[in-house]
Amino acid sequence: MPHHPLASRHPPLATRHPPPTPYVSHIPDYTPRPELGPSKLGIHVARPNSPAIMAFVRAARPAVVKGVDDLGFLAEVKADSPQTVTVGRLSVEPQDYGGEPEAAAAALVARQLPQLLQHPYVDYWEGWNEPDPNLDRMEWYARFEAERVRQLAAHGLRAAVGGFSTGVPELDEFALFVPAIEAAKAHGGILTLHEYAAPDLTFLYGDPLPGLPAYPDRGPLLFRYRWFYRDVLEPRGLVVPLVISEAGIDGILGNRPGPQGLGWQDFQAFWVEQGWGPDGQTAFLNQLQWLDNEARQDEYVIGYALFTAGGGRAWDTYELDPFLPRLAEYVVSQWE
Repeated sequence: MPHHPLASRHPPLATRHPPPTPYVSHIPDYTPRPELGPSKLGIHVARPNSPAIMAFVRAARPAVVKGVDDLGFLAEVKADSPQTVTVGRLSVEPQDYGGEPEAAAAALVARQLPQLLQHPYVDYWEGWNEPDPNLDRMEWYARFEAERVRQLAAHGLRAAVGGFSTGVPELDEFALFVPAIEAAKAHGGILTLHEYAAPDLTFLYGDPLPGLPAYPDRGPLLFRYRWFYRDVLEPRGLVVPLVISEAGIDGILGNRPGPQGLGWQDFQAFWVEQGWGPDGQTAFLNQLQWLDNEARQDEYVIGYALFTAGGGRAWDTYELDPFLPRLAEYVVSQWE
């Protein structure tokens, strides 16, 4: 769930600095493009506590649905929408880099296995949530994830490796993660990443990663994965399917422009002022249509799981419940 290293890496501007230039959204062409194929937009479900969740699944038959801990509802997802890719995660505490990584991975799988086997309708299993190993611990984490892939495969289960947060890892760090990708490719696994932005989804799109050239179709937040695939995985013949297993608006990002706020609901009035749409839901949908148009141009992308449905009070401003009918309407409109 949203926790971004960028929030701590970039301290706020000192108060003695002059006020920054007011932020103006970059609004690209978000015209829906059904010729690109079915939508890749899906949902992350914090808790399956709302009838709107399965109503969305039945109407939209989305590309992906992600669940955490309370996973029985994914059986219903598969029954109502067999082609939907399901991703599951069981919470792991603590996420400790200590000891020998292969032994740590084997211990984790052994501990989780009774629960994993109760959910045969989960297509891919994530491990840790939003690790940030940096250069000094990435080799350890890659070995850990590679062994978790092998341990799961021994029981007929498939892994989702990575789980990295928004804004990490850097490209040289990701190159050290290649052994985990090799194992995932060998055993039918996938890569998962998280992508958030604020005050809108296009913030920093087109900006470079540190020390690298800028590209018009990549960014350090949204579509960061294109650096990983184009610069690391494609040259090595290691393209594996990708799920963005959390995505959306998250105002916790550090040193960003725009109004105070956390989830998408907090930014609706701002988006209307910026010209994204006549009302908050339409403005959010227009941003997601742009995201979907981009994601559908990368065949290896399975889908984006928007955060979050069933969030409860802990994630009230991120709650997708009131937006799910609009999202379903759009997803259905992209069917051929």
